[in-house]
Amino acid sequence: MSESDNLFEAVAAAREDRVMELVREQLGAGVSAVDVLAECNRGMVELGNRFAAGECFLPDLMFAGMIMKSVATELQPLLEKVQAAASRGTVVLGSVQHDVHDIGKDIVATMLRGVGFEVVDLGVDVPPEKFVEAIAEHKPQVVGMSVLLTTCFKSVIATVKAIEESGHRQAVSIMVGGAAASDLLRENAGCDFYGKTAVDGVKFAGNVTGTA
Repeated sequence: MSESDNLFEAVAAAREDRVMELVREQLGAGVSAVDVLAECNRGMVELGNRFAAGECFLPDLMFAGMIMKSVATELQPLLEKVQAAASRGTVVLGSVQHDVHDIGKDIVATMLRGVGFEVVDLGVDVPPEKFVEAIAEHKPQVVGMSVLLTTCFKSVIATVKAIEESGHRQAVSIMVGGAAASDLLRENAGCDFYGKTAVDGVKFAGNVTGTA
């Protein structure tokens, strides 16, 4: 199947007009917003693989991220209906302190809302104490940290430490993701889970809440 007929390939090729056309076609054909978003996310993962292999360039990744924001805007009203039907739990998300990138975080937030989670999105450049305050206020089952820059590793470690010192560590499961994240970072920082993709993060949240 050519990229003109395949949403996965259209996203991986960063073809904005075709992506939006296929999204609307699939919704019109009765495909759920959650499934549409999952296919788009798989296309983003494939684009990342192509970037790692030297088959595309950084501007392609950035443009695809902008396309995914447009997709999220298109799907948001439908995803909110899913969330309102039955809440599966609460997740606090944020890009760690000194990291101002939000594309990956926004995709995770959209997917979580789409499958029924309440999401408290703290935004970007979030200091450790703001994560702690959100945990105290919203009582989430899961906390997710996004990190795109290797220079922000210390922010991940500092956030986990702040949660531990606040006495909330045993009440939450902590996941970390983003371009700079890895299983080694998870281990060194004391997180519970490293998610390579947004789908991984959603599955982890479902496992934690027993709603997978």
